[in-house]
Amino acid sequence: MNEIALKDRLIVALDMPTVEEAARLVALLDQGVHFYKVGLELLFAGGLDFAEHLKSHGKRVFLDMKLLDIGNTVERAVANAADFGVDFLTVHGHDLKTLRAAVAGRSSSPMKLLAVTVLTNLSAHDLEQQGNRMTPAELVLHRARMAHEAGFDGVIASGQEARRIRDAVGPKFLIVTPGIRLEGSAMDDQERVMTPGHAISAGADHIVVGRPITQSDDPKAAALSFMHHIRDALA
Repeated sequence: MNEIALKDRLIVALDMPTVEEAARLVALLDQGVHFYKVGLELLFAGGLDFAEHLKSHGKRVFLDMKLLDIGNTVERAVANAADFGVDFLTVHGHDLKTLRAAVAGRSSSPMKLLAVTVLTNLSAHDLEQQGNRMTPAELVLHRARMAHEAGFDGVIASGQEARRIRDAVGPKFLIVTPGIRLEGSAMDDQERVMTPGHAISAGADHIVVGRPITQSDDPKAAALSFMHHIRDALA
């Protein structure tokens, strides 16, 4: 497993409609959380400026753009994203052309590129509707291998597939896992979920947690609970 500080392993997803709400949550979590995900919902409400604000205050930022377009567009978009100084950026891992374009756009920036394999709210039935005959696990592994071949730093994948990815691509490839829920908690709209401890034990380097923290009555205590589960799994 990669050598990653405990404080960097939990990424809190700022999936909320306004920067004001995101800023209140970050202030509430204070020094307990070091890494935040800024996704599409917040990006269209001033999220890029907020990402820069977070970086200027010593936080790490995962820009969840899920880019997918022709190679030239992806390459230039990644180059522009690198100028923001964010730590992680996502690109859909559908094909090698897109992945290689993203690597070219990243150039010498230290920003990590992560390929989205299969969204954690998708089931085998959903993939079949898309015309894909692979199971989620098969497709995740296929796309993880493509991302590794293209020169990506890691993937976004369910904890249910983390062990197979780790076995296939080795110890240095980052596995970032959303769809994390504590035992007995609501799945919401997720299909392929896993507890934080099981995900880390299976090979995940980072876990991404949104609603179980952001919609908790006590977000700071919820975040601390997830950190404890990560620490126990690492021990």
